[in-house]
Amino acid sequence: MSQEIIINSTPQQIRVALIENGQVAEVNIERRKHRGIVGNIYKGRVSKVLPGMQAAFVNIGLKKDAFLYVTDVYDNLEDDDDDETEGDASENASQELQQKPQKAQRRRPLIQELLKRDQEVLVQVAKEPLGTKGARVTCHISLPGRYIVFMPTVNHIGVSRRIPSQGERNRLRKILKSLKPASGGFIVRTAGEERDEDDLKTDIDFLTRLWETLRKKSETRRAPSLVHEDLNLVSRTVRDIFTNKVEKFVLDSEEEYQRVVEFTEATMPHLVDRIRVFVKDIPVFDHYGIESELEKALQRKVWLKSGGYLIIDKTEALVAIDVNTGKFVGRKNLEDTIVRTNLEAATEVARQVRLRDLGGIIIVDFIDMENEENKRRVVSTLERELEADRARTNVLELTELGLVQMTRKRVRESLKQLLYQPCPYCKGLGIIKSEETICYEIQGAIQRLVSTTENGRITVRVHPSIARMLKGEEREIINSIATDYGRKIKLQEDKGMHQEQFQVSLV
Repeated sequence: MSQEIIINSTPQQIRVALIENGQVAEVNIERRKHRGIVGNIYKGRVSKVLPGMQAAFVNIGLKKDAFLYVTDVYDNLEDDDDDETEGDASENASQELQQKPQKAQRRRPLIQELLKRDQEVLVQVAKEPLGTKGARVTCHISLPGRYIVFMPTVNHIGVSRRIPSQGERNRLRKILKSLKPASGGFIVRTAGEERDEDDLKTDIDFLTRLWETLRKKSETRRAPSLVHEDLNLVSRTVRDIFTNKVEKFVLDSEEEYQRVVEFTEATMPHLVDRIRVFVKDIPVFDHYGIESELEKALQRKVWLKSGGYLIIDKTEALVAIDVNTGKFVGRKNLEDTIVRTNLEAATEVARQVRLRDLGGIIIVDFIDMENEENKRRVVSTLERELEADRARTNVLELTELGLVQMTRKRVRESLKQLLYQPCPYCKGLGIIKSEETICYEIQGAIQRLVSTTENGRITVRVHPSIARMLKGEEREIINSIATDYGRKIKLQEDKGMHQEQFQVSLV
């Protein structure tokens, strides 16, 4: 798979696009005045302990207190160097480890036994604040290097699941065991594949020194305070994505270009010649067709090459993706048409999930198929295409209703949440009450007023579109009340009113 990294940098924001086989696979955006906080380490103060939820709220200096689960506080791993758990440094390593089954049954400590109100704790942000929720934090600190992730709070050795060769995995694990200090855990990242002992040792030495510095720094800080800020988006891209698979690394900023070259010369000199500065007049994202792909990624409907299409809707609870044949009528029979559409859709669903950075529960409504083998082919295609995704995904079998349920780890806001804001007119609903409905609500409001008063003129202040309706096809509402109750009713237009707003008053 050929990869290219394209970076657009301005004083206001950094945008990074990962292109795979000529298609935009991922887009990450970081606003300079609103940098993300995932990976940051804070000295926090416990503000509330919740025994009923086995969690606690921690004040880390943000608008909303962070949320800390009990499993993010205690170490549920055995101190065993033969640990076979695998980790991927693109995710929070401590959460990977929590899913490892314990070797012996032991009572899990309760949150009220571990934390008390006003207690100071060192935590790392695992998930950005999303919607109305505060950040999620963990006490299991993980410090990613180029080839290694260091976890000072657990005793563990692991190798990234993306290194497929068992022989290479055994070699790396053997090196880690020989280099591992008395305490702390290490995971070899995907970039550590085929690296020698010196490379891994350099990373381990750097990360252990960094942890010692952070630990001492935290001892002198008062809670709440920031102890360590993660790298910016460009530096994280070099650290996490720039590997031998990347054929070209393009930046449109001379300043960022120099920084990347300096870092790469020190850590990966064999990749320096792949870094280039973009000097053309046309914007770099336009030149590589990324801007148009970004615009498409924000649309509800996604067309497939065959003529079928996807409809992608995000709700508070989940993301729903509907597959439709659209203009595609096939050639052989109905089952063949449906299977072809579903297979193409499975590939595009995987791409859209990555591109839009969708997370949480995702439901894909494939077109119903009769043949069991065809169903397995569709699910296998989806799973295969998701293998390139750096975020952890879990795909379940196709249900009897033709639905595929999957989960994808959500760490940050989706692309749409980052670039859009709720419509101030409909407040994010996407719909408002019809003009006809508002007219009937006004009718009820007038009737309530005239039934409780004996005389006086009634003024109805409304949006101009509602006024036109009441003067036109719904004029009988005003006429009948005026006749039945013998009252004068005056319509008053107000352009500043919301279409759903109205005011009925007695003059």
